[in-house]
Amino acid sequence: MATATMTSKGQVTIPKEVRIALGIDSGDRIEFVEVEKGEFTMIAVTRSVRELKGLFRGKRDKPVSIEEMNSAIARRATRSR
Repeated sequence: MATATMTSKGQVTIPKEVRIALGIDSGDRIEFVEVEKGEFTMIAVTRSVRELKGLFRGKRDKPVSIEEMNSAIARRATRSR
């Protein structure tokens, strides 16, 4: 299990094995999503949302609610452990 220590300034160095697994490098953005009270998952945000345009065209007939999106994110986060 990878571990890290937070500095007095709130900074944490992400262990190399975690950076490799997430595919992140210096300057990449990371998002922290709360999946349960006091439990977060870390997601690499390395692509622009514009790159996703058209990716899901024809995959869904009706719009998805915010609640459905949050639920899907939480399910995926718990499966990645």
